[in-house]
Amino acid sequence: MFIGKTALVTGSTSGIGLGIAQTLAAQGASVILNGFGDAAEIEHLRAGMAERHGVQVRFMGADMGKPEAIEAMMGKALAEFGCIDLLINNAGIQHVAPVEDFPVDKWYAILAINLSASFHTVRLALPAMKRRGFGRIVNIASAHALVASPYKSAYVTAKHGVAGFTKAVALETAEAGITVNAVCPGYVLTPLVEKQIPDTARARGITNDEVIRNVLLAAQPTKKFVTVEQVAALTAFLCSADAASITGAVLPIEGGWTAQ
Repeated sequence: MFIGKTALVTGSTSGIGLGIAQTLAAQGASVILNGFGDAAEIEHLRAGMAERHGVQVRFMGADMGKPEAIEAMMGKALAEFGCIDLLINNAGIQHVAPVEDFPVDKWYAILAINLSASFHTVRLALPAMKRRGFGRIVNIASAHALVASPYKSAYVTAKHGVAGFTKAVALETAEAGITVNAVCPGYVLTPLVEKQIPDTARARGITNDEVIRNVLLAAQPTKKFVTVEQVAALTAFLCSADAASITGAVLPIEGGWTAQ
């Protein structure tokens, strides 16, 4: 489906981003991975993906909280591939705390990585997309782009911002052959979610099991975690030709959470 296309997936060395990168590679896209982790493990991941799917796979470890690092990564990617046809903004971090105790540095870091990073990748990717008359931008937001939860003020703020940013850019690019959409997963059992379980337990004064049962899955009427594969499949569809008339959409995939 994506033969001849290049995809950049931020935050793709684990979790949802890795699942999306693997799905796009399996459908023929050249993939640029981005994220952090052990260098040897990342190289093993990169090489395995390239061999398994017969596509080019690069790793560019830009810190998505730093605009200058993002600019360097985008410049390198565009120089090598000419265009980023499929831009998936997935990188994100989380911190859980009451607002009066929320560390100021964490507030700014979450806004930088979860929101501003998408602004920087999009503004740098659009010129080449416009020249080619084709582009797919998918911002991985969250159910928290649509509803709020306590103790996550920075994350909720950033994800609501992603939803608004998605709609604005979709309108700007509507006649350029470019679509811009946001995918809003509910709780997916990724390393990011696993890490916040003990933080939420401490903030609420309950056990880890109670967080899973009464906080995380309580929000999802299906009482099931969304899977990485489901999020990756929806993202791949939004990148396809069949989704050419879907733009500016903020699409929940959260087991009915926001229907309540």
